[in-house]
Amino acid sequence: MSSLLHGKSILVTREKDQAKEFVEKILVNGGTPVEVPLLKISCKYSKEQEQIINRMETYNWLFFTSANGVHCFFKCLNNLGIRFPELKALEIAVVGDKTAHVLEEYGYSAQFIPSTYNADVMAHEFIATHANVNGKVLVIKGNRSRDVLQKEFSKKNIPCDNLEVYETNFNYQIKTKLNELCVTEDLDFLTFTSPSTVEAFIELKNDDRYLSKLKSTACVCIGTTTENKAMELGFTNTITPSEFTTEGMIDVIRKIMGRDRLE
Repeated sequence: MSSLLHGKSILVTREKDQAKEFVEKILVNGGTPVEVPLLKISCKYSKEQEQIINRMETYNWLFFTSANGVHCFFKCLNNLGIRFPELKALEIAVVGDKTAHVLEEYGYSAQFIPSTYNADVMAHEFIATHANVNGKVLVIKGNRSRDVLQKEFSKKNIPCDNLEVYETNFNYQIKTKLNELCVTEDLDFLTFTSPSTVEAFIELKNDDRYLSKLKSTACVCIGTTTENKAMELGFTNTITPSEFTTEGMIDVIRKIMGRDRLE
């Protein structure tokens, strides 16, 4: 076990189930994870989903922008009692390696992964390498997902539909715990893994006496989109790893701690 993060308290705001791996990495590196899951993620089902899925053969590409989208898409198929072996004939794009690995759990592989794990790069690189897309694109998303892909595809006259398969909501049940921890815990790092976690933190934090201190605490964001949201909401000490993953977040914290020790 590495001791580089020994004695450092790291706030983990990720949804409870998704946070497990991140928490384990912090522990392995000798840090102290402080778990406050600010979000609740749940799959959703609707008549509109069934209508879209029943015309799946009209799409050439499926786009998954998160692992949640993959899980909930296949749960939706199961809920409808639908099996789609013909998905094997479709091309699939995923936002990153983690999403690709989840897709593989269901027996499918991705034909396109962007070099940087965010929707902006995903859209631009896909358009650059697939200028002549025949048929439609289906973007599988959550209720808080940005419309980057749809907007960029529209500019290039690439037909695109959305399939919303999950909802991300603020975890108001954790509000008391969050506010107590922010008063009693001396946090060394805050971590945010999506713009929604930043928004939830501000929404659920109700004691402004401590907010200015927290906004100047080292704030590690999983990517530039999350970092932009953090800066927009007043965080002044943001850090983003070169690799937009939880491993990258741990690595950048380790580097900061290593520099501090050398100094």
